[in-house]
Amino acid sequence: MKKLRPYLKASHFGPTMLVTGISFILATRLWWEGPAYVIAFTVFLGQLLIGWSNDLYDYEDDLKHQRTHKPLVAGTLTFAQLRKTTFIFLPFAVIANIIGPLGIRGGLVYLLGVGCGIAYNFYFKYSRFSPLPYAIACAALPASIYYCVNRTPPLWITGAGALLGMGFHFLNVIKDMQEDQLSQIQGLPQRLDKKASIAIAMLFLITAVLIILNRSQ
Repeated sequence: MKKLRPYLKASHFGPTMLVTGISFILATRLWWEGPAYVIAFTVFLGQLLIGWSNDLYDYEDDLKHQRTHKPLVAGTLTFAQLRKTTFIFLPFAVIANIIGPLGIRGGLVYLLGVGCGIAYNFYFKYSRFSPLPYAIACAALPASIYYCVNRTPPLWITGAGALLGMGFHFLNVIKDMQEDQLSQIQGLPQRLDKKASIAIAMLFLITAVLIILNRSQ
C-alpha cells in the first residue's frame, strides 16, 4: 500500500474519489449495487488518467513553484514511473469502460468526459474556454450511467452536472491563481480575479443544487 500511495496522490485523490463516489451513487439508484461497484471501478480508472496526465504535464511548472505536496516534486515518484504507469493503464481504462456495465454507448460517453479532462490539462487550461471541458465531462458522467440502462439522460441532470463542473473549476483554480498567472496559464478564472471567480463559482454551484433539489421533490 505504501508504494501505491504516491500514485494515488498523483491522481488528485480527493476529486478522483468524489467523482467515483458520485458514479456509484447514481449507478445504485438507476441499477443495483452489483454493477454499480464495477462502474465505480471503471470510472476510477478514467479519473486516474486525468490526474496523472495533469501531474506529468505540469511537472516543470510544479518544480518552478516548489509544489512539494505533489509526488513528482517531492521525489516519492519519478516522472518515468508515472509516465510508464499512465501508458499501461490507458488501454485498460478504455477497454474496461467499453466492455463493462456502462456498455459501448455509456462507456464512450464517459470516455468523452475523460478525454475532456485530459484536453484541459494539455490545452484548455490556457484558454478563455477553460470551463468547457469541465462542463462536458461533468455532464457526461451522469449521462453515461443513464445510457447504460437504456434511458435518455434528462436535460436537468446533465445541465446540473455541467454547472457543478464549471463551479468546481473556478474554485479549484483560486488556490494557485497567482502562480498560474506568473506561468502564463490564462484560463478564464485567471483572466478574472479571485473575487469574480468565487462569485461565479457560487452562482454555478447554487444554481446546480437548486435544480437538483427541485427535481428531487
